[in-house]
Amino acid sequence: MLSRTAEDLFWMARNMERAENTARMLDVSFRLSLLPSSLDRQTQFEPILSIAPGEGTFHERYDELNHENLVRYVALDPENAGSIYSLIRNARENARARRASISSEAWESLNATWLQMQSFDFDEVRRWGYRDFFDWVKERSHLFRGVVFGTMLHDDGFRFLRLGTFIERADNTARILDVKYHVLLPDTEKVGGYVDYYQWAALLRSVGAFRAYRRIYHDTIYPWRVAELLILREDMPRSLHHCYGIVLATLDELAKKPLECRRIAGQTHAQLCYGSIDDVFRKGLHEYLTNFIERNNTLGSQIQEDFLMTPMMMAEAV
Repeated sequence: MLSRTAEDLFWMARNMERAENTARMLDVSFRLSLLPSSLDRQTQFEPILSIAPGEGTFHERYDELNHENLVRYVALDPENAGSIYSLIRNARENARARRASISSEAWESLNATWLQMQSFDFDEVRRWGYRDFFDWVKERSHLFRGVVFGTMLHDDGFRFLRLGTFIERADNTARILDVKYHVLLPDTEKVGGYVDYYQWAALLRSVGAFRAYRRIYHDTIYPWRVAELLILREDMPRSLHHCYGIVLATLDELAKKPLECRRIAGQTHAQLCYGSIDDVFRKGLHEYLTNFIERNNTLGSQIQEDFLMTPMMMAEAV
């Protein structure tokens, strides 16, 4: 497979997964803003701007951080490269460039999503309901993944799609957990202490993990168990452990010889496989997640170098 084709497929998957996870970040913040809390909206919404991809120009363009401006900037702004609008547009452009490498059903799914996305403006989203819009983004991402899995050959192109999906998902799960954990846990309370049930339930629902939590723990919601579920549980589809299990297996299928990206992924997977939540909290949850995000970014860069069209390679080709 040409490295340029692999790169487009890799980023097509990453862009769709990032759009879904941006919707999830907005959803959890909006859910929490409806619950009784001593936190003001500035404290609740500011973390989104620090973890959502984009240009970081919100405060230059908007006077106030509120529901309306946040949706305009993070969801609908075509000038913000990290908005849901821009991410879906980029995924569709990746798909258009590689229509011969994906199934017709996968193309139609992405193209239909983009056509409908263009019809949304802020007034339409507000009439429809913010949460209904977030659910639509998540459903379109789910549909795309399902169509890819069910209609494409499970060849190298499919593997690069999977690779992009799960590297991006691991990054976003770590970011959501890191930021929301520290927003929900007051400074005056010991890390790992009890926090309001409904706030943690909102966080779990935003990543589709509420029922999984109840089935596993059969108990009230405690922060350290939320962290354990989203970091170390291999059978939780959005956990870091699960994501890296798939990343490692996919790299094993792609790599015909030992590569640096395989070593990095294997090292991270081993830490997730054999780690314990007690060790995580002893080191500090924020420090652990920050380190994970850095290693995940390093892996993405190394995959770019090992497989894809890096700027250096493109310059040499010219």
